[in-house]
Amino acid sequence: MPQCEMCGAEQASLTTTKVEGAELELCSSCTDFGTEVRQDTGSSGGSKYSTTSSSGTSSASSSGGSSGSSGSGSGGGSRRRRDMFDDMEEIVTDYDTRIRSARESKGLSQEELADQLNEKASLIRKLERGDTLPTDEVQRKLERALEISLVEGEEVDAEWDSGDAGTMTLGDVVKRKD
Repeated sequence: MPQCEMCGAEQASLTTTKVEGAELELCSSCTDFGTEVRQDTGSSGGSKYSTTSSSGTSSASSSGGSSGSSGSGSGGGSRRRRDMFDDMEEIVTDYDTRIRSARESKGLSQEELADQLNEKASLIRKLERGDTLPTDEVQRKLERALEISLVEGEEVDAEWDSGDAGTMTLGDVVKRKD
């Protein structure tokens, strides 16, 4: 049974509702927080959606604007919506020590590394203290200059690598206490 994306209540049918620019599948009690979005069943061609706010007034939004989700539209209700975070790479938690140790192993000072990257030395200090996360551009510069990886999943632990990802089972990972 589908769950409301706002309160978590299980309902037989949910309504697609736009809340703060995001389209959510909501139960009847949570639809008051936004604007109900209905797909036109007829092919009038003028607009993709007709919306009805919780007060009952109706308005139309043009299909040329951004809809907010790339996976909606077809009748496959069980299909998971595409999330912008799915494509993002996660920076490792010990990025600060990786940067510092790689810089020191190359014999560079923070100022020399900053000059090499065309960045400020204060940024290098903040990164090495873990006070700030590197932007994507700075991350690429650091990885290239220091020959390191700051992204999770780049290194494969030999213990977890079975050679064939399709045949790994729980038994390949679990260690018994016998």
